[in-house]
Amino acid sequence: MKDPLSKIKPVVRSLSAYTLDPIETPIKINQNENPFDLPEPIKREVETRVRERAWSRYPDFVPASLLERLASFSGWRPDGILAGNGSNELIQALMMVTVGPGTRVVIVEPTFTLYRLQASVLGGDVRSVFLDANLAFDPAAVERAAIDEGADVVVICSPNNPTGSFYDLDDLDRLLERFDGIVVLDEAYHEFAGRPATSLLERHRNLVILRTFSKAMAMGGLRVGYMLAAPEIAAEVTKAKLPYNLNIFSMAAAEVAIERYDTLLRPLVELLVSERERLLAEIRAIDDLDAFPSAANFFVVRCSRLTPAELFSRLVDRGILVRNVSRYPMLGDFLRISVGTPPENDALLDALRDTLRGEKKA
Repeated sequence: MKDPLSKIKPVVRSLSAYTLDPIETPIKINQNENPFDLPEPIKREVETRVRERAWSRYPDFVPASLLERLASFSGWRPDGILAGNGSNELIQALMMVTVGPGTRVVIVEPTFTLYRLQASVLGGDVRSVFLDANLAFDPAAVERAAIDEGADVVVICSPNNPTGSFYDLDDLDRLLERFDGIVVLDEAYHEFAGRPATSLLERHRNLVILRTFSKAMAMGGLRVGYMLAAPEIAAEVTKAKLPYNLNIFSMAAAEVAIERYDTLLRPLVELLVSERERLLAEIRAIDDLDAFPSAANFFVVRCSRLTPAELFSRLVDRGILVRNVSRYPMLGDFLRISVGTPPENDALLDALRDTLRGEKKA
C-alpha cells in the first residue's frame, strides 16, 4: 500500500509542531503582546496611505522607503537590512542559508522553540547550552560550546523568551571577537531592555540581529520583522526570502509606526516597563510565589504550593490567560506572565492573592 508520509523526512516526523492552545479569556497575557492597541492616529494615517495605493499592483520588490526608515530608526545601513513577514520568516530564511545536514547549531535554552524546530528540519546538529540555576545567561558556557566544540551558528535570544534574561553586551562582544561562526541575536524585546546591540554590528561581520514590530510596536496582527546584518550576509539571506513578502498595508503601518514611535509608542513601552517592575515587586510579596528578574515585557513565576497546571487553571477560571511553560527545559515549575494594562495587572494580582489565600485556608 502506498504511504506518501514515507517521503517526509524522518527528522520532521519526529518533531512536534509549534502550537498554542486555543483558550479564550477576557484578560489575555500569554503571548508577550503589547496590550495597548496601535494608536488611532497611526491607524488613520496608515489607512490614508494604503487608499492612495493601487491594490491591484504588487508591493515594491525592494521596499526602499521602509528600509531607509528602518536604517534611520535602528542606526544601521539600509543595504544590511531585510524586512520580513514577521521576524519568524527571517529566522527561517537565515536558517535556510546557514544550516544543512551536520551543521552544528548552538542554542541557548530554554528559549523560543522555533529555533530548534527550524534547525532540526534542515538537518542541523543542534546542541544546547542552558541558562544557569538563576535563569541567567552563562557566557563562559556559551563560548565553550561555540568555540571548543566547533559550532557554525550560535542562536541567542536577548531578552530571552520565555525567561526575560539579558545577555550582557560586553560578553557578546567577546564572543563575537573569538568565534568565527555566525551569532544570531534575536532582539524581539530589545525596546523593553533599552540596551540594543546595534553598536556591535560595525565591528563584527558575524553578528546578525533579528527584530520585530509585533511587541513594542503594537503590530502583532500585521506581521512585520526586520534583520540587521553585514550587507554581504543580508544579500545571501535575501535568496531564501520569498518575493513580495510584505503586503502594502503592513509596510505602510511599519513606516508610520517608526515616524510616530517617539510620540505615540515609546510612552507605552515606558509604561509597560514600569508595570513590569510593579508586578515583579508585588508578586514577590505574595506568599509562595517567586517572580524572576526580566528585561522584557514578561517574566516567569514559580509557585511552591501549586503546580503550574493548577495555578494556570485557577487563573483561567478567573478569566486570565497566562502561559504554562512547564514543558520547557529547566522550567518545570514555572508559568510565564506577560505585562498587561494597569487594570489587567491589578486583576492578575487580585487573582493570585485570592487563589493562594484560598489554597492556604484549604
